[in-house]
Amino acid sequence: MKRKKKIIFHSNYSRVLTGFGKNAKNILRYLASTGKYEIIELSNGVANGHQALQTLPWKAIGGLPSSQEELDRLTSDPNLSRSAQYGHFQIDQVIKTEKPDIYLGVEDIWGLSPFIQKDWWNKINSMVWTTLDSLPLLPDAVKSASKIKNYYVWSSFAEQSFKEDYGINHVKTLHGGVDDTNFFKLDSVKRSSLRERFQIDEDSFVIGFVFRNQLRKSVPNLLEGFRIFKKNYPQSKAKLLLHTNFSEGWDIVSLIKEKQIDPRDILCTYYCPNCSNYEIKPFTGQEKDCPICGSSKSQNTVNISHGVNEKQLNEIYNLMDVYCHPFTSGGQEIPIQEAKLTELITLVTNYSCGIDSCNKDSGGLPLDWSEYREPGTQFIKASTSPQSIFKNLKKVFKMDFNQRKMMGEKSRQYVIDNYSIPVIGKKLEEIFDSMDYIEDFSFDLEKRDPEYSPNNSQDDSSWLIDIYKNILKIDLDHYDDGHKHWMNQIRNGMSRSNILNYFKSVAHSENAKIEKKDAQIGIEDIFPKNENKKALFVSTNSIEDLLLVSSLIKDFKNKFHNVDVYFSTKLTHHSILSGHPCIYQMIPYQKEFSSEKTMLQYFDYYYNFDLVQAPSSSIENKLINLSSQ
Repeated sequence: MKRKKKIIFHSNYSRVLTGFGKNAKNILRYLASTGKYEIIELSNGVANGHQALQTLPWKAIGGLPSSQEELDRLTSDPNLSRSAQYGHFQIDQVIKTEKPDIYLGVEDIWGLSPFIQKDWWNKINSMVWTTLDSLPLLPDAVKSASKIKNYYVWSSFAEQSFKEDYGINHVKTLHGGVDDTNFFKLDSVKRSSLRERFQIDEDSFVIGFVFRNQLRKSVPNLLEGFRIFKKNYPQSKAKLLLHTNFSEGWDIVSLIKEKQIDPRDILCTYYCPNCSNYEIKPFTGQEKDCPICGSSKSQNTVNISHGVNEKQLNEIYNLMDVYCHPFTSGGQEIPIQEAKLTELITLVTNYSCGIDSCNKDSGGLPLDWSEYREPGTQFIKASTSPQSIFKNLKKVFKMDFNQRKMMGEKSRQYVIDNYSIPVIGKKLEEIFDSMDYIEDFSFDLEKRDPEYSPNNSQDDSSWLIDIYKNILKIDLDHYDDGHKHWMNQIRNGMSRSNILNYFKSVAHSENAKIEKKDAQIGIEDIFPKNENKKALFVSTNSIEDLLLVSSLIKDFKNKFHNVDVYFSTKLTHHSILSGHPCIYQMIPYQKEFSSEKTMLQYFDYYYNFDLVQAPSSSIENKLINLSSQ
């Protein structure tokens, strides 16, 4: 018998209350139930070795390092912290150790796209399953498409845009998996009992919205639509139930006051983690005493860490008469499908993933919107019309019992047919089973070619693509950030010869790693001889220190015009100084560069900032002393 295929499922931790987290839980349970695969969950946002990971029914590895010292270092830098949250500092070791047949990344595209440059990416079956929420599509999503053989998106509008706007035809839609067993319509007796429990009149028309309180959720638009409906149909005794956290995102209390809505008509969900019970009632502040277990200041509105379980969430949906989900854009918005499973008519903004949930077959009604552009990115975003919210609430309110029942049943069946765990799980099975087993896990780097001479008659863009491919053995196109960076350097006056020297120095350094050489390698090749004197400055310190060093180098260069300044630092920090007008060449750091005795054989001036244990003024004084020698 063949061994089980090993799958690394890389996403949000499967117990966190996010869309990615819910999908991970649902799909991992399904895959485990088949008994066909060896499953490993790589959990973003959780430290490796965390006790909670040991309780899962499959192997789980944290996406964050286990070392507190390393965690502190990463979280001190916003850019490093963001990368760490996506598992960037664990992924290579996990792939090397676990040797999977299949890697499945289920995250935002910017969290996954850096992996396509990894040496293991095309040596195993690598697959991306990502959410895209706006037009035009994120440039990172488009530029990486040619390097992602197995590319799946959560909503059909993104697949359509890839095809129609970019001519990319291999991207397919695969919705996130939704649990149809936990969400269903309760019978009328249970529903009445729930309303009585939370003091909601049986004849009140309850409008619901389940969401994380992010600015892309159109809370002001919904409150305005609710206000208009309430004004025109006071007999509806309407209530608006906002199942969200009132302490993040929109200041809901201020908006209620601004629109002169009676705060008693706005309901929220309070949850106590001490007794795991919830209450539906008007908002009166956070940290309330729990009337159920008596805990002091334990009740808060729900959040992604502390919230109701799915049985309780099903009860909350069943308190509603209609579900309304206005937003600027979204990847799938799983609460829409959960609401449909409870046979609610759903009102959804007719843009982005909402298109899949308000078509004529979905049991939903479309909300009109007007276009605005997101500052900076210029993405198209939707401002949902409050008048459209009002008109559709009126439409549902005026429906007779049979109309609502028919549309509700249609809603549930639509989700079962298109989003349910068995349907999505089966599609994943078919994808995985079509993939080959991987037997060769030697992910050795391809040797770089520092001797390559490019054709200089090419235009700048083609020339850069050429040296990436033939010197560093990296295939990229003009969408790539590295390509954009060097094109910008060329526009700012950097010569091709300087760029070529840099690429060759990187090639030498990477070849040294490939060959596992510890000895000094080709220093005379890295630093070509010329008539000018040469200075080497070394720093492997923080980005903040490099910015300080940058100004000191300018002072040095002002004193010594004919000295070529070479600067050596970690490869990850090169972009900080690579465009510095006073630096002749950036050099990837090697341990030999920390030896003053060795370096002075090649340089006229040498300074190692790593050895300075003093304030910036002392650094400057020492540099001036060096300059005067």
